[in-house]
Amino acid sequence: MNIYARTIRYFRPFAFATAGGVGLTLVSIAFNLLKPWPFKFIVDGVLDSTSGTASTKVALKEWFGEMSPPLVVFWLCLAMVLISLLAGLVNLGSNYLFVRVGLQSLLKLRTDLYTALQNLPLKFHDSRRSADSSFRVAYDSQSIQTIYNKGFATVLSSIVMLAATFFVMVRMNWPLTLASLAILPPVVWAIRFYAVRVRNQSTDIHERESDLLTIAQEGLSQIRMVHAFGREAFEIDQFHRRASRSLEANMKLNMTSVASALVVGTLMAAGTALMYYIGSLQVLNPAAAFTLGDLLVFSSYLLMLYQPLEQLTYTAWALEGAAAGAQRCFEVLDRQDDVPDALDAVDLKEVTGKIEFSGVSFGYTQERGVLSDIGFCILPGQTVAFVGGTGTGKSTLLSLVPRFYDPTSGSVSLDGHDLRSITKKSLRSHIGMVLQDTLLFSTTIRENIAYGKPGATDQEIEEAARKAQALDFIQRMPQGFDSPVGERGGHLSVGQRQRIGIARAFLKNAPILLLDEPTSALDPSTEHAIMGTILELMRGRTTLIITHRLTTIHGLGRIVVLQNGRLVEDGSGAELIAQRGVYAALYRDTIAQSG
Repeated sequence: MNIYARTIRYFRPFAFATAGGVGLTLVSIAFNLLKPWPFKFIVDGVLDSTSGTASTKVALKEWFGEMSPPLVVFWLCLAMVLISLLAGLVNLGSNYLFVRVGLQSLLKLRTDLYTALQNLPLKFHDSRRSADSSFRVAYDSQSIQTIYNKGFATVLSSIVMLAATFFVMVRMNWPLTLASLAILPPVVWAIRFYAVRVRNQSTDIHERESDLLTIAQEGLSQIRMVHAFGREAFEIDQFHRRASRSLEANMKLNMTSVASALVVGTLMAAGTALMYYIGSLQVLNPAAAFTLGDLLVFSSYLLMLYQPLEQLTYTAWALEGAAAGAQRCFEVLDRQDDVPDALDAVDLKEVTGKIEFSGVSFGYTQERGVLSDIGFCILPGQTVAFVGGTGTGKSTLLSLVPRFYDPTSGSVSLDGHDLRSITKKSLRSHIGMVLQDTLLFSTTIRENIAYGKPGATDQEIEEAARKAQALDFIQRMPQGFDSPVGERGGHLSVGQRQRIGIARAFLKNAPILLLDEPTSALDPSTEHAIMGTILELMRGRTTLIITHRLTTIHGLGRIVVLQNGRLVEDGSGAELIAQRGVYAALYRDTIAQSG
């Protein structure tokens, strides 16, 4: 479907305001058409006492009686001001309505975009840069306001002004009108010629600006690492090169705009010159009955004719530029969810926690297989640790439980229900997670703990913090639970951030717990303290845990060993040591390194 046609649905809810804007626009155009006439009466009725038209003098006589010429000129000049003021006030009202509708449409599109991005699966976000998605929400979305305000509103007013002006000009002097429109074919050609260039170059600018934002965001978000490795000059050079590419793209578009303005401006100057030449010949010809005042009015109408024609020209190029941004927005809105809820998906109210993998295989792409024919069963309340070398698929396996991804083949079930038959929202409401790098939002400690349970009471939040052994350090902070954590939790230590994440899981109180390297970023003493808290969190919950520190999970119970995406061993720590297989080798390496 055409990009412009697709944007119409964002304007439909504001049809009443749009109709009001259209009505005011028509009134404003009517006032604009009156603007030249007071000056015509001054020229033909007052200043030109010899050749002015009799009808003009008669009209002035009826309006002003025997009033002196200076006073008549004063009232006619005052009429010019009043007509201009009324046209401006009406135009102000129409612009207010059009701008408001454009901004409301922008708000709706931005909300739809952000909603789509929030609901799209991790597979989409894994393949995209987060800065590019942010750029589409913040900047590309503004295209809809351009399409409405510079498109619909401008095109409407310009077409009406063109039609009204053309009608008046034809009534005044149709041969002169046709001569003035001789430039129309080359102007249409210029519009079409430059429109293609503008859209292509605008698309290039959007891509390069997005790329620039990505570099800036990554460099600033990793500023500690940049300083630690002394890579400031490298990051600055990276930024400068991307900014230079953006500059080149902007330069091309601006030069295209300048060239197009030169072409259109020259064509309109030629049309104006032709009108003045032919019009002057008619004024000099007494038989033509075309006065100097008529020529002045006609020249004013010619400006009114060329102005909307010029506006339509630039509007066409602005719309092509906006279409490039709108296309990037609709690319997101059109993206299908790779992990959709089934049409008959049900909400799971109560969960005991039995999880079963049956012949599960998974790959991020067809060429990149990660898991192959995985099968095992976890009983309610059981703790299972998954171990194996880097890249064996442990984190991917955990990601299948909350349906961040769906298996390529096979199935994962919870309490006998295939996860694809359960709504994602209800499934995830029964799952708590603690990750290696606890993700905190740039808000208060209270809000970060309560993130998984909106509406939690202060007492519940405090109890969760106490269970996570985070209450002491929180109470020592200047604002307690209302202390800001900084961007990505930068005001807290690694151990403190991890305790906040554990408190969040305690508060959610979900029957299933996923732990992905919850202590690997901690020093041994901190790990020992937090592991006790994690063991408390695991009690009574079905727990899946991943860790490279085998001494941490050796005595927990059941251990599943993965190698090259396959399940190769399954049993307790002691049983696996006795088998002298993969786990035994990994465990010996762990003991040797710790020793």
